[in-house]
Amino acid sequence: MDFERPLLGIESARKRQFEVALIDLSMPEMNGIELLTRLKEIDPACEVVMLTGEASVETAVKAMQLGAYDYVTKPCSFDELLITLGKAYERQQLGRENSQLKAALHRTSAASEIVGATQPMRQMLRLIEKTAPTNSPVLILGESGTGKELVARAIHQNSQRATKPMVTINCAALQETLLESELFGHEKGAFTGASAAKPGLFEVANGGTLFVDELGELASGLQAKLLRVLEDGSMRRVGSTREQHVDVRIVAATNRNLQTEVDEHRFREDLFYRINVLPIEIPPLRERRDDIPLLIDHLLSRSGPDRWQMTDEARQALCNYHWPGNVRELSNILERATILSEDKTITLHELPEVIGRTLYSGVSGMPLDSEETDNLAERERRHVAKVLFRERGSRKRTAEALGINRRSLYRLINKYGLENKDENNINPEENYP
Repeated sequence: MDFERPLLGIESARKRQFEVALIDLSMPEMNGIELLTRLKEIDPACEVVMLTGEASVETAVKAMQLGAYDYVTKPCSFDELLITLGKAYERQQLGRENSQLKAALHRTSAASEIVGATQPMRQMLRLIEKTAPTNSPVLILGESGTGKELVARAIHQNSQRATKPMVTINCAALQETLLESELFGHEKGAFTGASAAKPGLFEVANGGTLFVDELGELASGLQAKLLRVLEDGSMRRVGSTREQHVDVRIVAATNRNLQTEVDEHRFREDLFYRINVLPIEIPPLRERRDDIPLLIDHLLSRSGPDRWQMTDEARQALCNYHWPGNVRELSNILERATILSEDKTITLHELPEVIGRTLYSGVSGMPLDSEETDNLAERERRHVAKVLFRERGSRKRTAEALGINRRSLYRLINKYGLENKDENNINPEENYP
């Protein structure tokens, strides 16, 4: 912004935030050096470009020492001025972004546990920083073990509700009737065994945040009741005719594809659109391999005051592994390794065999090929299993890769006994029953 009147410019800077200021060295109310000093006191992040008719090295040096980004000597071309202002704006944006990310990482204990410097993780941290101050529902998407509850806690602790409780419930851990009672509470005598009235988690979390984990497991009847709370904050205890109003922010998480669940009529479409206001997707560990060394050091630092060492071979094997269980699996494997190690150094011997084999497989987490066979059926079985492994159990993508329809794929899966294999652990070399 070009401040032709310095005092007006100072007053404007106090009321709003400016990215770049273009100021002249010579002005009627005060000179540019004084205005530069005042602007930097108000907002140190604002970049300032000086416009001067005096090709004075002394003036330029003084302006730069006081925090000016650059100076342009008059007369100058409009294109030259635009380039300089553009570069100043880019620097200002980068500085603010770095400050926000550092704040997101260090402001709370939950956020500081989110370790990662790759582009997907930086994007996720930006979303947390933007969504945390709002009251809108948040949907956290990601595979099991990626740290969805950690992200939920970071959102809560960076919100205006941080001083209020955050309550967690896992929809997959309880039967429908128990889950309803846990969420909405019940009155005395509402069902057999209800000897006293009990408040639900919505009441307990009033004013704070309710983290609903495994949302895709919620039964259709409870989906309707959850939608009502999201829309107007109204709820009723089980066995009660009296409606209550609660002020709760809902943060939900799932490892399911809710759009697919909606298409197949297992999840309410209206609830999906209501909960999917601010989606945050956590990348799986295999898609951010450069973060694995950082995570290893971070997780080992929590193992106690002693400093743990790790051989290069063991570290490389961990970086090569496919990590179907994501960060949770890495944490468990490192905990196991620290228990087995006798000299505070983790080697391949303390890691599971499947991880050690990745050093020689050439494909992350992919089992080694066994000896070739002339048996046509065995070759077919291995090939189908290998493609299933590569496509992580997706029948649709596997059928497309094999060039057959899904009906034919299911026949092959049944034929070779592959139907009960976990999608992340299909081993082409295993002798299936």
